[in-house]
Amino acid sequence: MPLARKKAGPQGLGRSRGGLSSKIHIVVDALGRPVRGSLAAGQVNDITQALPLLQGLCIGALVGDKAYDTDALLAHLESIGARAVIPPTARRLHQRRFSKVAYRDRNLIERWFCRLKQFRRIATRYEKLAERFISFISLVSALCWL
Repeated sequence: MPLARKKAGPQGLGRSRGGLSSKIHIVVDALGRPVRGSLAAGQVNDITQALPLLQGLCIGALVGDKAYDTDALLAHLESIGARAVIPPTARRLHQRRFSKVAYRDRNLIERWFCRLKQFRRIATRYEKLAERFISFISLVSALCWL
Protein backbone atom coordinates (compact mmCIF):
# COMPACT_ATOMS: atom_id res chain seq x y z
CA MET A 1 0.00 0.00 0.00
CA PRO A 2 1.56 3.37 -1.00
CA LEU A 3 2.10 5.99 1.67
CA ALA A 4 0.29 9.32 1.47
CA ARG A 5 2.28 12.36 0.42
CA LYS A 6 3.29 14.74 3.17
CA LYS A 7 1.42 18.04 3.06
CA ALA A 8 3.97 20.79 2.57
CA GLY A 9 3.32 24.49 2.68
CA PRO A 10 2.35 27.26 5.09
CA GLN A 11 -0.23 26.15 7.62
CA GLY A 12 -1.31 29.52 8.98
CA LEU A 13 -1.30 28.21 12.54
CA GLY A 14 0.11 30.09 15.49
CA ARG A 15 0.22 29.98 19.24
CA SER A 16 -2.38 31.74 21.31
CA ARG A 17 -3.76 31.26 24.82
CA GLY A 18 -5.90 28.33 23.76
CA GLY A 19 -3.15 26.51 21.87
CA LEU A 20 -2.71 26.32 18.11
CA SER A 21 -5.15 28.52 16.24
CA SER A 22 -5.66 30.72 13.21
CA LYS A 23 -7.68 33.88 12.58
CA ILE A 24 -9.94 34.60 9.66
CA HIS A 25 -10.04 38.27 8.59
CA ILE A 26 -12.96 39.25 6.36
CA VAL A 27 -14.29 42.46 4.81
CA VAL A 28 -18.05 42.42 4.14
CA ASP A 29 -20.16 44.87 2.15
CA ALA A 30 -23.24 46.75 3.36
CA LEU A 31 -25.41 43.66 2.80
CA GLY A 32 -23.17 41.37 4.86
CA ARG A 33 -21.65 39.55 1.87
CA PRO A 34 -17.93 38.78 2.02
CA VAL A 35 -15.77 40.84 -0.33
CA ARG A 36 -12.19 40.02 0.64
CA GLY A 37 -10.47 37.92 3.27
CA SER A 38 -7.23 36.54 4.59
CA LEU A 39 -5.93 34.03 7.10
CA ALA A 40 -3.36 34.72 9.82
CA ALA A 41 -1.76 32.87 12.70
CA GLY A 42 -3.51 33.02 16.08
CA GLN A 43 -1.02 35.35 17.74
CA VAL A 44 -1.14 37.98 14.97
CA ASN A 45 -2.90 41.21 15.95
CA ASP A 46 -6.04 42.08 13.96
CA ILE A 47 -4.87 45.55 12.96
CA THR A 48 -1.91 44.17 11.00
CA GLN A 49 -4.34 42.66 8.49
CA ALA A 50 -6.64 45.68 8.13
CA LEU A 51 -4.65 47.87 5.75
CA PRO A 52 -3.75 45.08 3.29
CA LEU A 53 -7.42 44.03 3.12
CA LEU A 54 -8.60 47.60 2.48
CA GLN A 55 -6.10 48.33 -0.32
CA GLY A 56 -7.95 49.06 -3.56
CA LEU A 57 -11.44 48.96 -2.07
CA CYS A 58 -13.77 51.92 -2.54
CA ILE A 59 -15.50 52.34 0.82
CA GLY A 60 -17.67 55.03 2.34
CA ALA A 61 -17.36 53.89 5.94
CA LEU A 62 -15.50 51.28 7.95
CA VAL A 63 -17.32 49.75 10.91
CA GLY A 64 -14.96 47.95 13.26
CA ASP A 65 -14.43 47.16 16.91
CA LYS A 66 -11.92 48.73 19.30
CA ALA A 67 -9.07 46.57 17.97
CA TYR A 68 -9.04 48.73 14.84
CA ASP A 69 -8.66 52.04 16.69
CA THR A 70 -5.16 52.99 15.57
CA ASP A 71 -3.79 56.24 14.22
CA ALA A 72 -2.45 54.60 11.05
CA LEU A 73 -5.83 53.12 10.07
CA LEU A 74 -7.69 56.32 10.94
CA ALA A 75 -5.26 58.36 8.82
CA HIS A 76 -5.68 55.94 5.92
CA LEU A 77 -9.47 56.16 6.12
CA GLU A 78 -9.29 59.96 6.22
CA SER A 79 -6.98 60.02 3.19
CA ILE A 80 -9.43 58.00 1.07
CA GLY A 81 -12.44 59.95 2.32
CA ALA A 82 -14.02 57.14 4.31
CA ARG A 83 -15.74 57.56 7.66
CA ALA A 84 -14.42 55.56 10.63
CA VAL A 85 -17.14 54.06 12.81
CA ILE A 86 -14.81 52.63 15.42
CA PRO A 87 -15.25 53.16 19.16
CA PRO A 88 -12.17 54.73 20.76
CA THR A 89 -10.12 52.72 23.21
CA ALA A 90 -9.97 53.85 26.82
CA ARG A 91 -6.24 54.62 26.57
CA ARG A 92 -6.74 57.48 24.07
CA LEU A 93 -5.97 60.89 25.52
CA HIS A 94 -8.55 62.63 23.31
CA GLN A 95 -11.67 60.55 22.97
CA ARG A 96 -13.11 61.00 19.49
CA ARG A 97 -16.79 60.69 18.72
CA PHE A 98 -18.37 57.91 16.72
CA SER A 99 -21.91 57.11 15.64
CA LYS A 100 -23.51 54.48 17.84
CA VAL A 101 -26.36 54.16 15.35
CA ALA A 102 -23.95 53.34 12.50
CA TYR A 103 -21.98 51.01 14.79
CA ARG A 104 -25.04 48.75 14.97
CA ASP A 105 -24.20 47.58 11.45
CA ARG A 106 -21.23 45.70 12.88
CA ASN A 107 -23.58 42.80 13.46
CA LEU A 108 -23.30 42.05 9.71
CA ILE A 109 -19.82 40.63 10.16
CA GLU A 110 -20.86 38.75 13.30
CA ARG A 111 -23.78 37.18 11.44
CA TRP A 112 -21.48 36.19 8.59
CA PHE A 113 -19.12 34.42 11.00
CA CYS A 114 -22.11 32.59 12.51
CA ARG A 115 -23.08 31.44 9.01
CA LEU A 116 -19.50 30.37 8.38
CA LYS A 117 -19.37 28.31 11.58
CA GLN A 118 -22.37 26.28 10.44
CA PHE A 119 -19.98 24.46 8.14
CA ARG A 120 -18.27 21.88 10.32
CA ARG A 121 -15.20 21.58 8.12
CA ILE A 122 -14.41 25.26 8.70
CA ALA A 123 -15.49 25.50 12.34
CA THR A 124 -13.14 22.67 13.35
CA ARG A 125 -10.45 23.44 10.74
CA TYR A 126 -10.05 20.04 9.13
CA GLU A 127 -7.59 21.36 6.55
CA LYS A 128 -3.96 21.48 7.55
CA LEU A 129 -2.66 23.82 4.85
CA ALA A 130 -3.63 27.48 4.87
CA GLU A 131 -4.34 27.64 1.12
CA ARG A 132 -6.80 24.75 1.33
CA PHE A 133 -8.50 26.20 4.40
CA ILE A 134 -8.94 29.61 2.74
CA SER A 135 -10.25 27.79 -0.35
CA PHE A 136 -13.06 26.25 1.68
CA ILE A 137 -13.81 29.65 3.21
CA SER A 138 -14.05 31.06 -0.32
CA LEU A 139 -16.37 28.23 -1.33
CA VAL A 140 -18.65 28.92 1.63
CA SER A 141 -18.54 32.63 0.83
CA ALA A 142 -19.69 31.89 -2.72
CA LEU A 143 -22.54 29.76 -1.37
CA CYS A 144 -23.58 32.58 0.95
CA TRP A 145 -23.62 35.00 -2.00
CA LEU A 146 -26.04 32.71 -3.84
